[in-house]
Amino acid sequence: MMASILLMFGIISIWFSLLITLVVLFGAVFFLLKNIRPPKNRLDPLRAYPVVTIVVPAHNEEIVIQDTVKAILNMNYPREKMEILVFADNCDDATYERVQSILQQPEYTGYYLTNVIDRRGTGGKAGVLNDSLKIAHGEYLCVYDADAMPEQNALHFLIERALEDPERYGAVFGRNKTRNYKRNFLTRCINLEIVTSQRIIHTGMWQLFKIGQIPGTNFIIQTKMIRDLGGWDNGALTEDTALSFRIMKIGKLIALASRAEAFQQEPETLSVYYRQRKRWAKGNYEVIVINLKNFFGGSNWRIRLQSVYYFNTFFWFTSAIILSNIMFIVNFIAMILHLWFPSIDVIFTFGGSNRQIGALLFVNWALMFTIYLLQIQLALSSQFGQATTANFFYAIASYFTYSLLFIGISIAAFFSYIGDKLFRRDGTKWYKTQRFDD
Repeated sequence: MMASILLMFGIISIWFSLLITLVVLFGAVFFLLKNIRPPKNRLDPLRAYPVVTIVVPAHNEEIVIQDTVKAILNMNYPREKMEILVFADNCDDATYERVQSILQQPEYTGYYLTNVIDRRGTGGKAGVLNDSLKIAHGEYLCVYDADAMPEQNALHFLIERALEDPERYGAVFGRNKTRNYKRNFLTRCINLEIVTSQRIIHTGMWQLFKIGQIPGTNFIIQTKMIRDLGGWDNGALTEDTALSFRIMKIGKLIALASRAEAFQQEPETLSVYYRQRKRWAKGNYEVIVINLKNFFGGSNWRIRLQSVYYFNTFFWFTSAIILSNIMFIVNFIAMILHLWFPSIDVIFTFGGSNRQIGALLFVNWALMFTIYLLQIQLALSSQFGQATTANFFYAIASYFTYSLLFIGISIAAFFSYIGDKLFRRDGTKWYKTQRFDD
């Protein structure tokens, strides 16, 4: 009886998750088709150029900080409207000196303000952003991580989107690309994940529901609004996700500017990747638990829908995948053993023939695999230089390797999160992502 219930739960859960994936995929296709346009040789002027405070939190970032600062200084936006604040946060390397050497160069003059701040405070990245709120003069606050090099027109496109509806758009986010994706198999898989999330999930959710998600970098936010909200949560592992829910709660939208691009560095080793993604997963679990009450009302429909989507991604779908794989493997082993030991029967069954159960589980697996490849290939085809034969085979390989790694890290993060709560451990300790020479 219990085996039948588990089998039913696994099948229904997978089909429900596949349905959600297909809905978002439909929205992404609609968005991509609607936004197909020939490239322009020049930008259309904006109707206004508000002052923007650009903040770069940097903790021991001497390897990558100079490229990022130069990219920001060279953005296609009026210099007198750019206030650039680089925070060397508790650094014990040459981050401060390297930024200072760039800002002192004669070609980088005429800005509203450029400054590198030797910060000795607490709170990590959230603490830096909160400190920047105390001194920012811009109408908008723009955030770039130390490894995120904005494309020359990124800020232009972010502001362009914000000015379309400044009353509704409390924040605007762009797209992030992997700049070191050719390094090894791991970075290529991360690239597939990033491209798919940017070109499918973000575009689909925005097109269908006008739901956006603040990333860690390459976004702008209304300075007055974030001040009124009390700034960033110093205790949040994923301060961007937590802030996204707070923005939606006050009825504001987080708009997508798909042409605003930045190039960020991703982990190149498993150990660095594990620590980064485990911290992200724990932060997402925290946000889900905090927003559980939104499932049953008390918030606007976008918050409820986003809460359901997060719950499905990190709890329901992951549980269903694990359960489905276990049932498939157990039944397969039982079917093999049945050839030599007729007394051994398939465990997970509805009482029908073993072939029918095996066929049903195989169809489930085939659907997941097909949709997985479909959304990746669609995402790759929409980004210049990514729709290659090599990436197609990397996508196939990633299903059997990288996706299982993601599930494993999600499980580890879940138990770590539970342990933090049970034993009152400080789970907010910041782990700095290691950087690599490009």
